[in-house]
Amino acid sequence: MNKSPLLPIFLIVLVDILGMTIILPLLPFYAEHLGATPTVVGLLVSSFAFCQLIAGPILGKMSDAMGRKPLLIVSQVGTLIGFLILAASNSLWMVFLSRIIDGFTAGNLSLAQAYIADVTTPENRAKSFGVIGIAFGIGFLIGPGVSGYLSQYGYAYPILAAAALSLTSIICTATLLPKVVPHADEAGGGPGGKRLGVMDWQAYGAYFRRPELGPLLWQFFFFAFSFSFSVSGFALFAQRRFTYQGHPFTAKEVGYVFTYIGFMGVIIQGGLIGKLVKWLGEKTLVWAGFFVSSTSSIWLGFTYSIPMLVANSTYGAWGTGIVRPALTSLISRKAGRREQGVVLGLTQSLTSVSSIVAPVIAGAMIERNYLVGWALVVAVVAGFGMFAGFVSRNAE
Repeated sequence: MNKSPLLPIFLIVLVDILGMTIILPLLPFYAEHLGATPTVVGLLVSSFAFCQLIAGPILGKMSDAMGRKPLLIVSQVGTLIGFLILAASNSLWMVFLSRIIDGFTAGNLSLAQAYIADVTTPENRAKSFGVIGIAFGIGFLIGPGVSGYLSQYGYAYPILAAAALSLTSIICTATLLPKVVPHADEAGGGPGGKRLGVMDWQAYGAYFRRPELGPLLWQFFFFAFSFSFSVSGFALFAQRRFTYQGHPFTAKEVGYVFTYIGFMGVIIQGGLIGKLVKWLGEKTLVWAGFFVSSTSSIWLGFTYSIPMLVANSTYGAWGTGIVRPALTSLISRKAGRREQGVVLGLTQSLTSVSSIVAPVIAGAMIERNYLVGWALVVAVVAGFGMFAGFVSRNAE
């Protein structure tokens, strides 16, 4: 009986995403508890992204030679070690060490994409990649809520839960995932998202100079930057802006807000996005998503009550929910069939660059109590995304 490898890949990615989203609302408060300022919290987030950007292409090339499964296990073991160090941390340097180790081995998702590319035919590949999107949706729905609930008993409990999930992921990979022989497409980089090297500036520039593809890549960068700026700064923004039952927001309340946004994302991407694409088209949908992101960020900057925060989160979730899938689809269609893998890797690198720069700026602004300014930066960058959409339309 031939078993589909997509089920174990789905379980592996889901467990990894759950671990990541458990840490997401907790890390800023945990670092502050150990004496970090908001700027240092931003550096903490950036250190992970920087290490990931450096190590990602190396892990990809090693997996081409050695196979996806061994490198997946190496990546997951690094994540587990990082979580265990984080749980045991009693000083900031240990927190940084945990994130650096996790960052240097953080290739789980790109390796999972490459594995899917190895075991599926080109015509079924896009549908198969959907399992990662589903895992993301479920992870962001459940993970932050688990983190919020467990954090009220102590910061170590959510981290240990993430470590347990990471160990489960290693066991699933080792026992359930079949070994496959890696392959490359005709361009030498499979559609799993093999990345360009960090120093391949000429290759980056060549894609950005294309009249039809360049504006879309700029839109993706503006989306990734505004998303990273928003997510990395929201916990400390909420801590300084909102109170619940007489105390400032904690990891518990922030986790529940992220869970609600994840719930909205599942609704939008689970069934509504296809209908919206047919109704408006992808380009118009990307415009609309940037508009929602920009206006919701302005609104958030002047939001002071929990009911208004819930209303804002309901509205703002549409921005992220429709921009990413519609924009990714546009980019994949504008790229040549033989280079879709490299372009997908390029968008991953743009995400990493955004995750290096944006959290530091966001943390520095929040440390200086520029709370409205922090929200307006997100709005302005999303506005740049709308402007790049005009350029993209004129290029056709």
